[in-house]
Amino acid sequence: MDTEYIISLLTIVGVDIILGGDNAIVVALACRNLPVHIRNKAIMLGITLALLIRMGLTLVAVQLLEIPFLLAIGGALLIFIAYSLLADQDAGQDIEGGTNLFSAIKAIVIADFIMGFDNVIAVAGAAHGNNILVMIGLIISVPIIIWGSKLILKAFDRFPVIIYVGAAILAFTATRMITHEEMLNPLFVHHPLFTICFQIIVIISVLAFGIITNFKKETT
Repeated sequence: MDTEYIISLLTIVGVDIILGGDNAIVVALACRNLPVHIRNKAIMLGITLALLIRMGLTLVAVQLLEIPFLLAIGGALLIFIAYSLLADQDAGQDIEGGTNLFSAIKAIVIADFIMGFDNVIAVAGAAHGNNILVMIGLIISVPIIIWGSKLILKAFDRFPVIIYVGAAILAFTATRMITHEEMLNPLFVHHPLFTICFQIIVIISVLAFGIITNFKKETT
């Protein structure tokens, strides 16, 4: 197991931990109106279906990222997602809860499909074409969503800095996607110092713009 593999695996785990909180919110909101005796069934069925859909989407994304420049484009998109994580921390609060088993499962699957796009892009980019890593990342996300939601949300509330750590992880993943773009290889492979500076600048910029945006919100 080489260093590159370990870094990719740790990055995927970090992505799933940070982004798993949003998906946990989706599940909680979608099931909040259900009777207690069917709530667990809705959670398990909804997450299972959402996971299967996400597996397919992520595998497709991994293949698509092999197309020239799409890895770099995906990286640029992930930079925006990292910024959005900081600037739009109230996302997902308008998810409608279902009043029966079917409607709750449908709400979970649809909301996860929409809100899980960032996770798909991040995991696909961090995996660098390794489908085994993709599967490991998705498997890790399940217990995070099911059992870790309250812990994640409490941690976010108590230690807001975790949100910024998460954004930094996503920004780092984005820079790795861009620097691993085959069409840009000559620019980064032969200039390691430039590569490091590029990664640092992107991460700092994401955090800085996020802090500025939140500061403006608080002062208006």
